[in-house]
Amino acid sequence: MSPSPRPAPSHALRPATRADLPAVLALLADEDRVVDPAAVVVTEAYERAFAAIDADPRNEMLVLAEDDGSGTVVGCLQATYIPGLGKGGAERALLEAVRIRADRRGGGLGRTLMEQAVARARARGCALVQLTSNKQRRDAHRFYAALGFARSHDGFKLALH
Repeated sequence: MSPSPRPAPSHALRPATRADLPAVLALLADEDRVVDPAAVVVTEAYERAFAAIDADPRNEMLVLAEDDGSGTVVGCLQATYIPGLGKGGAERALLEAVRIRADRRGGGLGRTLMEQAVARARARGCALVQLTSNKQRRDAHRFYAALGFARSHDGFKLALH
């Protein structure tokens, strides 16, 4: 008799804590390979940025963590809630820094991350969710389209540093 398959771990989307900062920075450091969080240098600038996000009720750094007792961070994103006069004065959610750990892609974690982030925005009363993605990330574009995101605008950036 073959052993029964282990159930897939469940995952929880939650606000990041200071203890998660190295894991988040590891995800952001290189989207094509796994970076060991222990190798990440958490600078004073990262500390200040995290503290500012954490203190701002219109910003959330969210992590997707395994809910198996290990708490391993396998994904992250930053959600910023923007008040506006469009859409009847409703807020919109801007999602940035969306990442799934390189060795964990393709198994539905990205869908879990995005669906839970959209549910948070909906529960908050947001009228829409928007994001930007580098034009060269074609796989990500197909992924976002499969989730129902539409290419509705062209974005522009001006680097100040």
